[in-house]
Amino acid sequence: MLLIKNGTVLTMAGVTYKSGCVLVNEHKILIVAEKIDESKYNITKTIDAEGFWVMPGIIDAHCHIGITEEKKGFEGDDCNEMTEPITPYIRAIDGINPMDSAFHNAVCSGITSVMVGPGSSNVVGGQFAFIKTNGRSIDQMIVLAPAAMKIAFGENPKTNYNDMEKMPTTRMSIAGMLREEIFKAVQYKKEKDKKGEDFEPDFKKECWLPVLKGEIPLKAHVHRTDDILTAIRIAQEFKLKLTLDHCTEGHLIADEIKQSGFPAIVGPSLASRNKIEVQNMDFKTAGILSKKGIKVAVTTDHPVTRIQYLPVCAGFAAKEGLGIEEGLKAITINAAEICNVSDRVGSLEEGKDADIAIFDGNPMETFTNTMYTLINGEIIYDRKKDMEQQKTEE
Repeated sequence: MLLIKNGTVLTMAGVTYKSGCVLVNEHKILIVAEKIDESKYNITKTIDAEGFWVMPGIIDAHCHIGITEEKKGFEGDDCNEMTEPITPYIRAIDGINPMDSAFHNAVCSGITSVMVGPGSSNVVGGQFAFIKTNGRSIDQMIVLAPAAMKIAFGENPKTNYNDMEKMPTTRMSIAGMLREEIFKAVQYKKEKDKKGEDFEPDFKKECWLPVLKGEIPLKAHVHRTDDILTAIRIAQEFKLKLTLDHCTEGHLIADEIKQSGFPAIVGPSLASRNKIEVQNMDFKTAGILSKKGIKVAVTTDHPVTRIQYLPVCAGFAAKEGLGIEEGLKAITINAAEICNVSDRVGSLEEGKDADIAIFDGNPMETFTNTMYTLINGEIIYDRKKDMEQQKTEE
């Protein structure tokens, strides 16, 4: 057993202990409380977190870590299959390299889990996975796979296929192709349900069943207001779940998004306005949406903004109207709930995975250091040991 004590424990479940403790038994959180009777437990390691913030591990709800590797160029870029516009059957877990150096950066920043998947060059890009940030085998890092089906609107698919002189080259054709694909998937499901065991599966349609059953959402790459509303329209037409990823101009149609009931994953706001559709990018977006009652997470879209700056991105959003409490939620419990993994991560509660980040202050502030990162109850990063090792190497 491992005990973390004397720290400010922000459970992100509605309770904060000014001087609390977290008891970990193997991979799970056993107790979160103000005090425990240590004599009752066989505690083998203790972390004194006095003066530190103890939080659930931070979560990025949309990124491409490990699938767009740093410093590897074409050889390490497996983010987009840019040869056909409809590829629902490809899976992120077959393209993520756990040896990407960005995973180390994530761990050192208190980021313990991420939603990873294909990019936005295709109308349908394939299946996302929710994974932990530590491990050498992707199969052992998976929390949920598939976790979402990537779809994309706007400039990226338009530009990619315009260069090839093939569909889609307009927003109309993007929407039309997506509707056709979903319609065919619906027909496939009806036929399969009707025939039962006598049905011959189609590999390129089976991947749609978790979406049609409401088990996972469509994960929509949307920046402009018209693209956001088109994504909402199509999801509602087929009665599907949806997350609005990037949602760059969401603040301009906050009422419409609120009415839809769909959550927003906002960002990357710490990036260049290098495309026409992101000209209204602003850190105020998350706060405006949150104040409307929309569930909001913040993303880096790594490598657009590097993964380790996720807490800082949440901090800028907090400064521009999101507020400190909602800023922290946007990278913990809100992100977990939007990604459909809040039964395991996102808050410090009994029975959840022991993914814990300990900081020497508010992680959304630039001068704050990560002191410890725990994943599945194991100390993956210890700042003191890391600094000592660096001195030894020097």
